[in-house]
Amino acid sequence: MEKIKQSLTLLLIIFFMFFSSFAQGHKNYIVHVSKTHKPPIYGTHHQWYISILTSLPPPHDTKKLLYTYQHSFHGFVAHLTETQALILPNIPGILKVAQERTGYLHTTRTPDFLGLTELSGLWTNSNYGEEVIIGVLDTGVWPESESFNDDGLSPVPEKWKGECMSGPDFPVSSCNKKLIGAKFFVKAYEAKYGAINDSVQSRSPRDTDGHGTHTASIAAGSVVKNAGYYDLVRGEARGIATKARVAVYKICWAEDCAEGDILAALEQAVDDGVDIISISIGRGSGLEYDDDAFAIGALRAVQKGILVTCSAGNDGLKTKKTPEHVAPWILTVGASSIDRDFRADVILGDGTMYRGVSLYSGEPLGPSYYPLVYAGNHGHRLCAGNSLSKAVKGKIVLCDGGINSNSQKARVVKEAGGVGMILANNLYTGPGGPADEHVLPATMVDPTAGNTIRNYIKSQPSGNATIIFKGMVIGGNPTIPAPLVAQFSSRGPNRVTPEILKPDLIAPGVNILASWTGASIPPLKFNISSGTSMACPHVSGIAALLRKAYPEWSPAAIKSALMTTAYNADNTGKTIRDFTTLNESTPFDRGSGHVDPNKALDPGLVYDLGVNDYIGFLCSIGYTESRISVMVHDQNINCSTVGLASPGDLNYPSFSVVFKPATNKVTQRRVVKNVGKSENVVYDVKVSSPPSINIDINPSRLVFSPEKQILSYEVTFTALGDQTKDALPEFGWIEWSDGFHRVRSPVAFTWGKGSVASI
Repeated sequence: MEKIKQSLTLLLIIFFMFFSSFAQGHKNYIVHVSKTHKPPIYGTHHQWYISILTSLPPPHDTKKLLYTYQHSFHGFVAHLTETQALILPNIPGILKVAQERTGYLHTTRTPDFLGLTELSGLWTNSNYGEEVIIGVLDTGVWPESESFNDDGLSPVPEKWKGECMSGPDFPVSSCNKKLIGAKFFVKAYEAKYGAINDSVQSRSPRDTDGHGTHTASIAAGSVVKNAGYYDLVRGEARGIATKARVAVYKICWAEDCAEGDILAALEQAVDDGVDIISISIGRGSGLEYDDDAFAIGALRAVQKGILVTCSAGNDGLKTKKTPEHVAPWILTVGASSIDRDFRADVILGDGTMYRGVSLYSGEPLGPSYYPLVYAGNHGHRLCAGNSLSKAVKGKIVLCDGGINSNSQKARVVKEAGGVGMILANNLYTGPGGPADEHVLPATMVDPTAGNTIRNYIKSQPSGNATIIFKGMVIGGNPTIPAPLVAQFSSRGPNRVTPEILKPDLIAPGVNILASWTGASIPPLKFNISSGTSMACPHVSGIAALLRKAYPEWSPAAIKSALMTTAYNADNTGKTIRDFTTLNESTPFDRGSGHVDPNKALDPGLVYDLGVNDYIGFLCSIGYTESRISVMVHDQNINCSTVGLASPGDLNYPSFSVVFKPATNKVTQRRVVKNVGKSENVVYDVKVSSPPSINIDINPSRLVFSPEKQILSYEVTFTALGDQTKDALPEFGWIEWSDGFHRVRSPVAFTWGKGSVASI
């Protein structure tokens, strides 16, 4: 009788699942499998995956295998119902099933600002990155851009195994010796949103957005004479690694960037033979590493010797979101300003002048003054929607910042008949801050100036003003302080693993001129954009130069060289400041500092890491061997032999110390390798710590010899006070020097729980 009841119960469950599955919507799922579990009756893993999907309950007509993976991880992406996905983990060999997430875009004077020169340094020592291949995962490419001309380049590197995927508007001839490969990935996106509308976006590698063309040309664009953005900027434009080759993988479409497509592109880039992967796409912060498909794919790329660089995100100080892409095997890049400004100053009727910034390129207002009004007195203070009355016609309108975009505010003013706009931003704007393009004469001023102008309008009902457009200013008088940490750049701490300091460093990401899509209206050959998206490819290009200079270096060694040689003082000699507050920035803002390409060419010492080290790191934060097996394949995993005492013991080029409750002492270990010209060299250590922390290093001197090129040291951090978990973070640094090289690591101190893996 009991058996009959159990059988009836099972039949009811199957009956329910059968019919409920028809009512469910379909979604994309990432399925991780154990490579070794493939039954011998199947010739390939692809055949096995098809069999697995066939065995699932109906509906059958909508089950769809989108991608299979071998490099980024072992497994596949399929379009399934929730019921079908829930059954998969019960099938032998299935390690994990996760619903697909989506990504989103993180939106040249910089070679000069970075100190790159044709006379000496990293450019000449790397032959401008000749034959290094940078894979760019983004919105595609506009191949006709002059930045991708291949004049003077040698043949396509023999190691390249990729192709140029054609489309109706993208013939194979679009690729050349510079743009050596181009592919698009759309299966996961179309499974989610339906077929691409060719009249709206191009179902090919062609970029109709601009973001991908911009980032690719920053990393490795060829030299273009007389490049410019209207008449604001005019001169020579060039990427960082001008002789490196570009392979483009289009993964982002009108709505978003589907996780399955991102993984497929990453898999393809590894298989094609790229040396550097550059990705300026956000996927959200706070994801566990084994729940972050991109972190998994990036680890597999690092296994193949490929450095992966990612943008840190654009959440800045406005939210509590922390940097994205915080896995220690990823080089995470924040954004900084440069010493260039696009000046557009406000002059009030009483003669006072307030500095502003603008990318407006049309007809200026001229010498005449116009009546000045406040939007809040004639509609909505934010200049939102159609809120302004016709009373603003013929006048300059002061709009408050926030909510709607700055460019939208200008359009609202123009539609209401205004002749100009002053935007009173709610954040500090400059000099050197992000500027916006506008449809009428407009400028943006900082909050202090905005308050003063607002008070002027209140006290002078018939007050007037004008806007004087001064165009591009380099250096400035007084000096434009640079770099500053961009206000939008995401800050630490690292919420996933507090013992790993993120971002790793900062690079130029404000008002960057680079190539653009010809599909823009009006068509633009070059455009100016800001974001950590722009900072990331700067570092990707520099990493390509280092790869060429030191082909035997591991991804971690290149990353270490970039981090330990980064600088922390601006062009006025002061500690790099935060753009929003003008206070000194901290390592949570700038990481190890601002990238310095020429110093990275000769770092002296490097902190090296391999895949086993990252496995040990994962063991130390509580990941089980089964969880790690989702992330690493073709390798035995035994936490008892590779595990670290703590995640802080990972041989990382920076330090993040977490004092847990009832603990006032933390010890971390590091290993450094001498890569300088002399084998016989002595390094001595210096430290800087807050009064509440003592730093003790043993040994305090490292003596290298031909027999001992790799040495270790131990650091003990002791909290001297009675700080609690609510104590504010504090910071210091550790620096090794032989009198010529300065190998510097920032240190962050926090009080809290530290890393706890999710169960």
